[in-house]
Amino acid sequence: MVKNVCKLQKAPKVPEREMSSCRTCRASWPCSARSQERLYAPAIVALFSGMRLGEVLALREGRVDLDKGVIEVREALEETKTYGVRFKTAKTKAGRRNVTLPTIAVEALRDHRKHLLETRLLLGQGRPAPDDLLFANLDGRPLRPSAVSSDWGDLAERIGIPDITFHALRHTHASQLIAGNVDIVTIGKRLGHARPSVTLAIYAHMFHTDDSKAAAAINAAFG
Repeated sequence: MVKNVCKLQKAPKVPEREMSSCRTCRASWPCSARSQERLYAPAIVALFSGMRLGEVLALREGRVDLDKGVIEVREALEETKTYGVRFKTAKTKAGRRNVTLPTIAVEALRDHRKHLLETRLLLGQGRPAPDDLLFANLDGRPLRPSAVSSDWGDLAERIGIPDITFHALRHTHASQLIAGNVDIVTIGKRLGHARPSVTLAIYAHMFHTDDSKAAAAINAAFG
């Protein structure tokens, strides 16, 4: 091969499609099942922080400060055919970020920690160490992202949101911020995007196209 033949062909256009989002995830969850359902806390964290599944599953005890309501995102869990399940550090500086949690996420994590501590005491494991995973198997090993995604699919169908993947919770969080008129820079930082342009490229269709504010600003400037 003396030249790259791919350069002779234009890249195909990918049709735009609406990303699924969940407006009623919490309401769909039966109140009696929330504290017992092991996926409730991870889903609530993803829904109200915008974290990726791998980032949620890599959370360690020492990275979660519920008194301040802040999560430190420093690594993620990935699953590959070659290496299996392993931890990886954030690819960019933007990926290493602190995320502030709303009250509902703090409460869900407090309940999860309570049940986790009770389980550990019954197993004779004692209190978790700062490096212990917040979401793990009974023996402390990391959960497989593919297994969690599969379990979420079964749960989503059971609670009436079959088209919502776990990753859709992240999209829902972004749409909530956009609907709340949060600026694009803040949204991008919260999601861990390297540049605001990345956030715009993904979520531009969610922003209102009404430019009446621009006309009002011009009217005000020229009296």
